[in-house]
Amino acid sequence: MFSNHLRGKKLFLKVLALCLILTAGISIGYLTNHVFSENGKFEAFTKTVFESEVSSSTLTLHYSLAHPERQHIPRPEPSLGRLSSDCETAAALCREYEEKLKSFRYGRLSRENQLTLDLLLLCFHTRQEMSGQPLLDEVLSPSLGIQAQLPVLLAEYAFYEKQDITDYLKLLSDVKPYFQSILTFEQEKSAAGLFMSDTTLDRILSQCRDFIKDPDDNYMLDIFAEKIEKFGGFSRKEQDSLNAAHKKIIAEQVIPAYQELIRGLEALRGTGKSSRGLAAFPGGRTYYEYLLKSQAGTYDSVPEIEKRLSAQLMKDTKEISLMLREQPSLLTKIASSEDFPLQKPEEILTSLQEKIQDDFPVLVTPEYEIRYVHPSMEEYLSPAFYLTPPLDTGTPNVIYINRSGQSSGLDLFTTLAHEGFPGHLYQTIYFARQKPGRIRSLFSSGGYVEGWATYVESCACQYAADFLDDAAASDVTKLSWLNRSTNLCICALLDIGIHYRGWNRERAAQFLNAFGIRNESVTGDIYQYIVETPANYLKYCWGYLNFLDLRTSQEEKLGEDFNLKEFHEKILKIGPVPFPILEKYINMDWD
Repeated sequence: MFSNHLRGKKLFLKVLALCLILTAGISIGYLTNHVFSENGKFEAFTKTVFESEVSSSTLTLHYSLAHPERQHIPRPEPSLGRLSSDCETAAALCREYEEKLKSFRYGRLSRENQLTLDLLLLCFHTRQEMSGQPLLDEVLSPSLGIQAQLPVLLAEYAFYEKQDITDYLKLLSDVKPYFQSILTFEQEKSAAGLFMSDTTLDRILSQCRDFIKDPDDNYMLDIFAEKIEKFGGFSRKEQDSLNAAHKKIIAEQVIPAYQELIRGLEALRGTGKSSRGLAAFPGGRTYYEYLLKSQAGTYDSVPEIEKRLSAQLMKDTKEISLMLREQPSLLTKIASSEDFPLQKPEEILTSLQEKIQDDFPVLVTPEYEIRYVHPSMEEYLSPAFYLTPPLDTGTPNVIYINRSGQSSGLDLFTTLAHEGFPGHLYQTIYFARQKPGRIRSLFSSGGYVEGWATYVESCACQYAADFLDDAAASDVTKLSWLNRSTNLCICALLDIGIHYRGWNRERAAQFLNAFGIRNESVTGDIYQYIVETPANYLKYCWGYLNFLDLRTSQEEKLGEDFNLKEFHEKILKIGPVPFPILEKYINMDWD
């Protein structure tokens, strides 16, 4: 018995030793391929950068991750951050990141990691250009300013856990110190002769006053109460208590913060120049070039951009003129496109999903919701918008419809193509299903994102023709798109004229007059909007033209082998990047 047991024990030890050797081999292989490999080290670095960047703001963290603790990312103390004119610390961090990125052995990285490295290098290098003229930045503006956007961001602050409710209430108490930092920044701008015009000031102050004019009926109160009730788990007494606490914070913290901001800005009245673009300020042209890179994702020179925009404008207007000469009735038919048969957003989105299947890669029907903007927020929001979901849940995917500003007919069809299929919602979900590194979500490109959604509007116009009972349906929808493209090019050229060439209101009006836009009130409104939102139109127009040009170059290169669906698939797999990177990787294999 003893001898047999000993032999069994020796055999067991031999087997165990063999298992240990095999395990060690597997572990070494795993460590070599993942932990100690160049890909492993690079992915560890980007993970660290992601966690640092995403935690820099409570709003950024919350809108990026529904449950950060599950990702081992601790929640920082709730804060909106502080605005500062000191960009050197941020620039130094960018330089540090840039040096670290350059240390990775590029050839040993996977294709996806090479792309991410290229993206981060470009973004961090571009961010450093901001340090030259920090006071030319502007966080307050009537259309896109934080004073208008913050209430919306807070109202849409989702409650996934009870901690989210606590964080939200603490954020409300942080509005005052956050606004104080903005006011200090505006005072520095004023001292440097860079403060906004009185016209812009009046528009901002009007928005602030509208928000606080009726403290007992502020729209944030109703929305909070609805979210608390929907969250569940609270008794009626607990809900009442939370609503009372929320109302008190709005009354004692948020509204006084807006009042203080109003008083502080009013004290700076008259210290700014008349409404002029960035070119009117020292370093303004250089800063505008930075905006083209950081917002529109383009690194082409301004003259090159102007030349391309002008060429497209001439092409579109010539085609419009020819079409109307041959079919004058098209104008009337476009005006009557309100009779478009599909009017409900739900049926339009369903139809779009069916129509895009021949031209765009298959996306298994995602779950999405259509919600309607709360009535009290209708005047502050666009006709429709897509709200991206957190990275860790991928849901909900929500398209909001604004009933007060809701378009109809063909306009609604193309708007929902822009926001839904094959626009923002489709593009976001398709890219997410490629399982990209999370760092990609923080270093996107407005030119790609808005350019893609604008580019697919042209495809939607083609699809829309199938629903019109008219022999000239395709011409009607084509003319509608040409009109849209023309308007975008006009506004993009005007943006450059104002912010880079130094056009004043009169010169801008002359430019618009040449295209038949002669109403002084209209030309004045267009001028003022562009003054207050530099480079914004370029995200849409220049982005759209880049996709159009990429498509043309691929058609010329591949000839009969060109496949539109495969072209779109490559763009979607590469994902949101500045255009130099998209152009580099479009010819590479992504299978």
